[in-house]
Amino acid sequence: MRTEMLIGGKWTAGSGGPSFVTRNPATGEVIAELSEATAADVDAAVTAAAAAFEPWAAMLPAARATLLWRIADLIEQQGEELAALESLDQGQTLPVSGGFSIPNLVEHFRYYAGWATKITGSTVALSVPNVDYRTRREPLGVCGLIVPWNFPLPILGWKLAPALATGNTVVIKPAEQTSLSTLRLAELLEEAGVPAGVVNVVTGGPDTGKALVAHPGVAKISFTGSTAVGREIAADAGRALKKVSLELGGKAPSIIAADADIDAVIEPNALGGLLNTGQICAAFTRFYVDRKRVDEFTAKLAGVASHLPVGPATDPNALIGPLVSEEHRASVERYLETGTAEGARLVTGGGRPEGGGYFLEPAVLGGVTQDMRVAREEIFGPVLSVLAYDDPEELAPLANDSEYGLAAAIWSRDIGTATRLANEVKAGTVWINMAPAQDAAAAWGGMKSSGLGREMGWAGIDAYTQVKSIWTALA
Repeated sequence: MRTEMLIGGKWTAGSGGPSFVTRNPATGEVIAELSEATAADVDAAVTAAAAAFEPWAAMLPAARATLLWRIADLIEQQGEELAALESLDQGQTLPVSGGFSIPNLVEHFRYYAGWATKITGSTVALSVPNVDYRTRREPLGVCGLIVPWNFPLPILGWKLAPALATGNTVVIKPAEQTSLSTLRLAELLEEAGVPAGVVNVVTGGPDTGKALVAHPGVAKISFTGSTAVGREIAADAGRALKKVSLELGGKAPSIIAADADIDAVIEPNALGGLLNTGQICAAFTRFYVDRKRVDEFTAKLAGVASHLPVGPATDPNALIGPLVSEEHRASVERYLETGTAEGARLVTGGGRPEGGGYFLEPAVLGGVTQDMRVAREEIFGPVLSVLAYDDPEELAPLANDSEYGLAAAIWSRDIGTATRLANEVKAGTVWINMAPAQDAAAAWGGMKSSGLGREMGWAGIDAYTQVKSIWTALA
């Protein structure tokens, strides 16, 4: 298990910055000690990436495609090991790490391996005589990839695969809570034959991330994390005129239309809210239900939530794992206290199971109103808030009454009603009659305070390239 940083093809403890520990959230025990990258370490990583850029960008697209495909094969071959490491460091249950995180990472490398040979420019008929005009897409240069702790490997793949496919070099800064799987992936990239300096990994906390954002040699920052930090990065990148992609917080509404089949929608809604212990930006966290049926929905949702097995990844029956840290669990508990103090009703959950680790029983809050903090702020934990509505015309305004706009869900037997609501809700992704899903070909990103730009699909290619115009005189 690697704990050093990767800079310019060499594994190093860095230039002598302080160390920090990463813990197993299922037990609270220290797994490993890692080095905090200093500004000098970040500079070394950016310098290495800059030196590697020209030859990497000049590599034949077919060669880059072959290399990305080889990376995908190696990840797949080491899938069980990577899933176990992700579960150990992040707390994901094995159905999540092995059933989603690793396959999603493999999918993105294969998808963008296909794009590497299909990045095209265009020819345009101009109104200037005797001129041939065309465009070409070129890589940006050194890209800083800052990855969150909730889904370390898949979210890294959303950034890294298109960045490499388009000919960029990168410096990766994983979350300090969950660096181990990223370091193991970096080993596999070396094994696949990625040249030294093309991919660099620096470990550390906020100061390391700030040094990467501020470095003048970085052409683009791609960040997934909190809205507050995203705003700081956007401001810094704006002053430096750097390109930036931000996937930030969310407060996804799930709209249960009056004609919805309650029994059919309960389980996918519980899954949409509690996957990865609710530590998902797109988690369903506020459920809008017709007042005539809200008690039925709340009781049935609580019934499902209260029977989901809570435990570590080593428990094959566990569906709800721990929260990532003691600090984060305490934050979620404070929201539960605030919610009940403001008048919400704790229907089920919210307790700490016996034993160690950062576990919290899934909670369902009934009687929640639009003005409560639990209905407005991102909790990022296993807390489901149920709100009643009286008039279907209220639904889109209620769903949109939020600073966030990452995702939403709509449940209705009337496709006309569902489509109208999908068009009216301000969210980057809307799922109709289904639990959350993602695909490498489907654009992903948020509106409003949920971010800037898109990842995945063609949007991923666009995010890591710039367009050059070329004019040629014909006479």
